[in-house]
Amino acid sequence: MVGGIIVVVGMISMIMIHEGGHFLAAKAVDMKVTEFFFGFGPKLWSTTRGETEYGIKAFPVGGYVRIVGMNPYEEVAPEDMGRTYREKPFWAKSVVVLAGVVSHIVVAFLIYLVLFTMIGVDTGEATTQVAAVSAVLDEGSDLPSPAAAAGILPGDVILSLDGVSTPAWEGLVDEIATRPGETVTIVVERDGERLELPATLAMREDGAGGMRGWLGVSPAGVVERSGPVEGVADATLAVGDAIDQSARGMWHLFSNLGTLVTATIQGDQEQIDNNRPLSVVGLGRLGAQAERYGIGFTLELVALINIFVALFNVLPVYPLDGGHFAVALYQKVRGREPDVRKLAPVAAAVVIFMILLGVFAIYLDIARPFNL
Repeated sequence: MVGGIIVVVGMISMIMIHEGGHFLAAKAVDMKVTEFFFGFGPKLWSTTRGETEYGIKAFPVGGYVRIVGMNPYEEVAPEDMGRTYREKPFWAKSVVVLAGVVSHIVVAFLIYLVLFTMIGVDTGEATTQVAAVSAVLDEGSDLPSPAAAAGILPGDVILSLDGVSTPAWEGLVDEIATRPGETVTIVVERDGERLELPATLAMREDGAGGMRGWLGVSPAGVVERSGPVEGVADATLAVGDAIDQSARGMWHLFSNLGTLVTATIQGDQEQIDNNRPLSVVGLGRLGAQAERYGIGFTLELVALINIFVALFNVLPVYPLDGGHFAVALYQKVRGREPDVRKLAPVAAAVVIFMILLGVFAIYLDIARPFNL
């Protein structure tokens, strides 16, 4: 639940930071900003400070900053002349339209920096310290797991099993596996004290016609933290890797939309999961599921979402940020003002596509939810 909340709050913050980037950049180059809103649709609340109205609208699916002169159909008041988007030089327009994209990269970098230097990264090596204890013997059962019945707690370090020392997780698993149904004495260290806990191991099929023992504990991993300088390098590399993953994922999504639609009609869950987009509903659910992997995994998910949104926004398609940049670049190269109104059909098509994709993603997340 907490992981889901972190992801949803992270996405809301991401939207506001993105629009805040446009807002601050516009102010820095003396463009007039008249509105700064979270959401779309009917206005729920607003307040005016100076020349800008700040507020919240009914549908929390994005946000926007209204800059005078950015809309090609807008009539500009005489008193605003000189402070419009369309009158500013190429460099100023570029700073404003790309500020939102850059904000996502910066946020992702900072998340990775915190992850590497403060939280630490699991090396993949398992220890005999207990990270989690299964509460029940089987799903839907009221019987406690052997570990829960024995009183083993998260944080305990398992030192031995029936007198056999278990300094490594693999050795502990092997010892447990060879004793199905047996009552054993498990020695754990808890807060500097050694405790002897009797446990009757459960029996599980081993896949080869035999039985293996089962205790019901999950191991804690070895966590490594980077120093400040190393952390900056690690975070930079992580951002680069996330950009590569997001670019591949975006191409896969767009190139396999036909496959996704067909799989949805046929009810092919595997193909759906391999090609699906995720809405806020799905990402929140994914964050809740990811909670069991630790806060680091959840934060990494938020960082990846930021990178994906940055790459999507930088696509050179109007009315995305990348489309505005492409128009400004065209004006700079050709030396004349383009007729942006000719791009209205493209903009309408892009908006309709985004709405349909979003509705489709919400449908899949509700009707055919993705599970880790």
